[in-house]
Amino acid sequence: MSDLRGIKRSTRIMPQPFVPFADRDTIIEVQVSSHGQPGEEAVAMPFRAPWQTSRVDQFATSIADLLILIGRILLAWVFVGSAYGALLNFSGSVGYFRSLNLPVPYLFTMLTVALEVLLSVGLILGIATRYCAILTFLFVLSATAIAHRYWEYPAGSQQIGQYNHFLKNISIMGGALLILATGGGRFSLDRRLIG
Repeated sequence: MSDLRGIKRSTRIMPQPFVPFADRDTIIEVQVSSHGQPGEEAVAMPFRAPWQTSRVDQFATSIADLLILIGRILLAWVFVGSAYGALLNFSGSVGYFRSLNLPVPYLFTMLTVALEVLLSVGLILGIATRYCAILTFLFVLSATAIAHRYWEYPAGSQQIGQYNHFLKNISIMGGALLILATGGGRFSLDRRLIG
């Protein structure tokens, strides 16, 4: 506790972060935050972690921003391919929406392609990343509810195909939630615009 003597009374120690398997000699910084008092700044305090860090944890932490960039690109690639396919076969996409008994299938196709392009650009460039993540989650959730109700298909290849699309969409929604939590990372226009 002797390390805390110089800290003013109006500050409090934030809970220490959970870092699984940290090396005993690894120093982790814990933020000590003021309660927004003028003239006070948050201070970083090192402490020794009482647990082991695996090499995988160390590696992933050291390249986290690169992994976030790759994750954003891979998540967006689904929408790049889908928008490209819809533009190449626009009438087929309209026919697909018509087969789902949606009103104004032409408008649904146009909106879908526009959203997929917007999501692709936003995620790849990392601009308005968290908003793109929310929009991705909601878009895929609605697409799943509209187009991939596998339980309505007879047992067989159609049901299996729809079930696979359903699972793929749930995975995409999970990726969107992770991007919502992490943000765009260092390699994003969001970070460049903020400074």
